[in-house]
Amino acid sequence: MTRRGWTLFAIQSVIWGTPYLLIAVAVESFSPVSVVAGRTSIAALLLLPIALHQGALRPALAHWRWVLAFALIEMAGPFLLLGHAEQTLPSGITGLLVATVPIFGAIVAFGLGDRHALSRVRVVGMVIGLGGVALVVGAASGEGDVRLVSVIEVLVVAVCYAVAPFITYRKLVGVPGIGIATLSLAMVAVVYLPIALVLEDGSPTSRSISALVILAVLCTSVAFVTFFALIREVGPERATLITFVNPVIALGLGLVILDETLSGVQLLGLPLVLAGCWLATRGRPPEPIIVAEP
Repeated sequence: MTRRGWTLFAIQSVIWGTPYLLIAVAVESFSPVSVVAGRTSIAALLLLPIALHQGALRPALAHWRWVLAFALIEMAGPFLLLGHAEQTLPSGITGLLVATVPIFGAIVAFGLGDRHALSRVRVVGMVIGLGGVALVVGAASGEGDVRLVSVIEVLVVAVCYAVAPFITYRKLVGVPGIGIATLSLAMVAVVYLPIALVLEDGSPTSRSISALVILAVLCTSVAFVTFFALIREVGPERATLITFVNPVIALGLGLVILDETLSGVQLLGLPLVLAGCWLATRGRPPEPIIVAEP
């Protein structure tokens, strides 16, 4: 990989390891609905000029039904579930749970007809990865830090992030990624913004406002631009490796900034989850997909 490739990889890993911290701070005084509305509205407005300049919006509009399906599965559902879950779930554990996307991705691929998706090595990886998740969640539950419903919400997010790329791979081939991202964000914003305006009745803190703005600008709009640049530089297969770095960033930020704790058992679970996800993706051919954005 070139120096530019490594630079883009490092930037993207940090950018998409950060949202879990920012979401946790944003929901301190914003409702989850407002976080989704603010994040998608700002990001859509920032990406729109780029999409128009590149002529990427018209191809996306021509496939609006599948773009809508992508928006629902990749953004509308997951963004809301993450916000609700992180009202009680530590940001570091949230990031670790989302790292199970490759495991669910292999299951989805098998269900769609890829008979090699559940090879012996990948099944072993799934078992190891899910065992690591059980260690992390079990240890945290014993300390009273985790609600089961929050864990389930994040695992549903991981399933959604595993399903959504198959829409781009099978139904949106040839449609520019920036066009898909811009139109998807706009669709979600149109739905959530009116609801947020009606439901939001509190006074958000400057801390939450700052987190929401950074989440929208850096972790959504800038993230998409840099990720597409990363794909062009290193290819889609290598680009997906950020999945294994994101949870480490998320855990570190949670420990340092939010004073979250991590027990010895949880530290043991972390490498198990990452090793399991790596094994679950072994031998998978490169696919032009969009990595799940937190």
